[in-house]
Amino acid sequence: MLHLRIIAPADLSAAVAELLADDPGVAHLAVIPGAGRQPAGDLVLCDVVRESADRVLRRLQELGVEARGGISADDVELTLSEAAKRAARDAPGHGEDAVVWDEIAAKTGEQTVLTGTYLVLIMVATMIAGIGVLLDQPILIVGAMVVGPEFGPLAALCVALLRRNRRVVARSLQALAVGFLAAMVVTVLSTWALTAAGLVDRSMLLADRPLTDFIWRPDALSWVVGLLAGVAGMLSLTAKKSGSLVGVLISVTTVPAAANVAVAAAYGVWREAGGSALQLVINLAAIVLAGLLTLGVQRLWWWHVGRQVRRRTTRERVAGG
Repeated sequence: MLHLRIIAPADLSAAVAELLADDPGVAHLAVIPGAGRQPAGDLVLCDVVRESADRVLRRLQELGVEARGGISADDVELTLSEAAKRAARDAPGHGEDAVVWDEIAAKTGEQTVLTGTYLVLIMVATMIAGIGVLLDQPILIVGAMVVGPEFGPLAALCVALLRRNRRVVARSLQALAVGFLAAMVVTVLSTWALTAAGLVDRSMLLADRPLTDFIWRPDALSWVVGLLAGVAGMLSLTAKKSGSLVGVLISVTTVPAAANVAVAAAYGVWREAGGSALQLVINLAAIVLAGLLTLGVQRLWWWHVGRQVRRRTTRERVAGG
């Protein structure tokens, strides 16, 4: 469930309370008149099951609460209440499948900011993958995939494209472009430094690398894996399954491909650099396409569920009136 704290202007308070009382997914409704100070208004508290949360938030925004008051939401870890059980039973759908679009937009939007932490993580991940490429070590490649933070901007890009938020689209593209470019430049420099120190050399890149040469040899399966990872990534994000998300990060060779581009460029092996660049583009495009399709299907499904709820509410009002 989500716990909602709403400051509703006095002239909207009754409409807000009625809206919440009529929704089968809402429980524990309380109204404290005049408690709001900034902005001024009534404080309305309630719990709402996740499968009803997006509909409730959207209707509150349509009333103008967002513009003139305020809405905040927190996850409820434990609820012991028959009213809550009844709300979960009466609300259509299942909480595990529910998508709270404002929550997803807020979460992914934060990951489009070019922070120092983001840049350091993607640089470190790419350098680790670069060493893994030269040593032909899958363990280092997997570690780099987990460290890499690039799925955040990719997920934000999918959500922003679906919601037609140009500002977030631009920020996501900027984070991806700047992040990967900076990571590859640093990896080129680190490869030169390790070569000068005698720790690695060009022959390691040119040697047979049966465990990691897939990184620069894209094929049809690269596209398939990218699509599947995009679907799993979006589902894990909307369902808040962090364990599944780690699996997605391990499945996609974005950071390793960028690392292979950098290492191959550092040694002037342009054929391998080109193959790795193609692998990177394929994976990024497949993830975004699959993410968009997954979010689109989820949006269509919950729109259908919302329409069923509205029809049922209308029938109950007619029967009761």
